[in-house]
Amino acid sequence: MSSEASRPVPRPGILEIDAYVPGRSKAPAGVKLHKLSSNESPLGASPAAIEAFRAIADKLELYPDGSSTALREAIAAMHGLNPANIVCGNGSDDLLELITKAYIGPGDEGIYTEFGFLVYKIAILAAGGVPVVAKETDCTASVDAILEKVTPRTKVVFLANPNNPTGTYLTSSDVKRLQAGLPPHVLLVLDAAYAEYVRRNDYASGIELVSETENVVMTRTFSKIHGLAALRIGWMYGPAHVVDAINRIRGPFNVSAAAIAAGTEAIRDRAFIEQAVAHNNEWLEIVTREIEALGLKVTPSVANFVLIHFPEEKGRTAGDADEFLVARGLVLRQVSSYGLPQCLRMTIGTEEANRAVIAALKDFLSGAGS
Repeated sequence: MSSEASRPVPRPGILEIDAYVPGRSKAPAGVKLHKLSSNESPLGASPAAIEAFRAIADKLELYPDGSSTALREAIAAMHGLNPANIVCGNGSDDLLELITKAYIGPGDEGIYTEFGFLVYKIAILAAGGVPVVAKETDCTASVDAILEKVTPRTKVVFLANPNNPTGTYLTSSDVKRLQAGLPPHVLLVLDAAYAEYVRRNDYASGIELVSETENVVMTRTFSKIHGLAALRIGWMYGPAHVVDAINRIRGPFNVSAAAIAAGTEAIRDRAFIEQAVAHNNEWLEIVTREIEALGLKVTPSVANFVLIHFPEEKGRTAGDADEFLVARGLVLRQVSSYGLPQCLRMTIGTEEANRAVIAALKDFLSGAGS
């Protein structure tokens, strides 16, 4: 009897992956939707970026620049970097997957933290690697816990800083201590998707650490502060040897012409970026204060979202709150898949959306309108 399979079988690890499920985006018919489940910008995109996107419509028959030269140069000018050390991708997820593909093989280990971004585990398993989880303390990454998980098989450490979905962060000194404690052959990936929102003196996105070391890369995205999530634009800053490896395996046209054009203008529009930061600063404080005043715990956040903790008592759980909010057109993010079943993550939205959530939670907790 033949031992051959009767149909193609994925290689080991693939069927262990739980597919990533985005935040839902629908409300009941007839109810105004406020989608606060995907950390999207409430201000939309820069008018200059939108105009650049529209201008591409007359050139759709042409391939994009495979090196994303204009975009890399605009990023470099904004941050004072060498464009040769920048790689652009189809969202930062694309780059995270490419990094994993380049440095993790069957049996190799990749470390991420307890409530870290789900894409890390997916990418590690897809590469045939072994996901290793380091415990967090009060929803915050622990340098010591990460270092304790390092073994001779460790190849990559992923650190979302700030972290999604908790909104917490490690200080620049803690990140430096983490890098110093890693073997030199282990790559530290600093996922700084929310860096532009952080206004703390002890935070650094990782640019300096990348410049000073040979085993650190930083990834960033245009999906958040720049409001270009639909175009899928990410970028990576890294040492020349890592950039060389990623460029060898990435798709030859992995960033579309529309993304290059819009992204280039978006990062140049500093006034729009400052407007987005100011809006977030104002409403992050208000939303946190008002929700805590209702008696709910909110994990201190430096990003553009908050993690709201609900009690486990009947009628007041996160699931109950989610159903109540959705009925009013307020869609937050369930985070059970992150191991946080009693929490909902709320993106900072427009003033209207933010006030609507606060009012709805007040009604939910008081039993009104149920």
